[in-house]
Amino acid sequence: MFDELTKPLADRMRPQSLHEYVGQQHILMPGKPLYEAVVSGHLHSMIFWGPPGTGKTTLVRLISLHSDAEFIPISAVLSGVKEIRAAVSAAKKIQLEQHKRTVLFVDEVHRFNKSQQDAFLPHVEDGTLYFIGATTENPSFALNNALLSRARIYVLNPLTPNDLRTVIDNTLQDATRGLGHFKINITDTIKQQFAEAADGDARKLLNLLEIAVELTNAQNLDTINESCAKEVLSGGLRRFDNQGEEFYNQISALHKSVRGSSPDAALYWLCRMMDGGCDLAYLARRIVRMASEDIGNADPRALQIAINAWEAQERLGSPEGELSLAQAVVYLACAPKSNAVYNAYKAAKLDAQRSGSLGVPVHLRNAPTKLMRDLDYGKHYRYPHDEPEAYAAGETYFPDTLEGTRYYQPVDRGLEIKIKEKLKHLDELDQN
Repeated sequence: MFDELTKPLADRMRPQSLHEYVGQQHILMPGKPLYEAVVSGHLHSMIFWGPPGTGKTTLVRLISLHSDAEFIPISAVLSGVKEIRAAVSAAKKIQLEQHKRTVLFVDEVHRFNKSQQDAFLPHVEDGTLYFIGATTENPSFALNNALLSRARIYVLNPLTPNDLRTVIDNTLQDATRGLGHFKINITDTIKQQFAEAADGDARKLLNLLEIAVELTNAQNLDTINESCAKEVLSGGLRRFDNQGEEFYNQISALHKSVRGSSPDAALYWLCRMMDGGCDLAYLARRIVRMASEDIGNADPRALQIAINAWEAQERLGSPEGELSLAQAVVYLACAPKSNAVYNAYKAAKLDAQRSGSLGVPVHLRNAPTKLMRDLDYGKHYRYPHDEPEAYAAGETYFPDTLEGTRYYQPVDRGLEIKIKEKLKHLDELDQN
């Protein structure tokens, strides 16, 4: 028992059967493809995608156990083509001598480059091994198409608070592998605090629980109290995979909350990203982008407020400067929305890319030399300030092939209502 208890708690409490496995019912309920494949022993290559602590490695071990297959693990962080070849060679030997199947488990598979990922393909194709990879990154971006086409992707979700409370109960009751020998109790309230602090990560939960139990035991207490819980749980950061899948999910949620005119949701996602340690300068840049993309000329003040917030954040630093970003986000969320400038910009950019090197019309060209004037550069140009309403009605400023093109279509919101009226009036002058 002593040798067993010297292992990390998360390793000791690793489920030994599907019955002990907690969470992921969306893929492990009877009738689900993965569950049926595991219990029937009909293996296939697969990718497990999910955040840390959701049971990816444990699930692969259980699949190997239920399928009576040899389990060979390698880590993409520590391994290369040499280790891949060694694993394949071992799988061939097992197949030849023991007539057993092999599950090759690659943790952090997204760390392998394309050539390393391709090294698995022929051995998956000829049945030498079943490939199972685990990744915290979106497989669509992190893995090559050849590997994706040969493996089924299963998404593992963060464990729910109910799942995590079950893990706590199992750990405190298990005197062999868990913490049951300490005979420590925990109230439902404290249990919930630990479940929330773990943020869906069973490994993090077990690390926190082990510290709390040892601290409680050292104080000769039999119950984890509020003081102990506060000391253990203080300072924990929420899950925030900087520049990873969760990072882009959260910035997307922030942007769409602003676009959807929901100041409360926008504030929540802003605070989530700040709480996770996101670079404030990055957030400031994205907020400025939102001001132009989703508000534009419906309220030009939005862009200025966003830039002012960025400047204030840079001058004040954290945490004082964070409030300026919050002010900008709330203003943007409440402002009238228009993507007219954004759409006009994209359309004009597309025309500029596909129309070739169209020449500037002669009447719009500058004529600083006699030769240019002799070539009629600038001739017939009408100076708008000399015209009624400072507008040269009927004049065109496009190359001939694009004459009459309209990119900017103001919306009926905010200042763009007046802009739309102004452009309509100028169109009438052109017609006259």
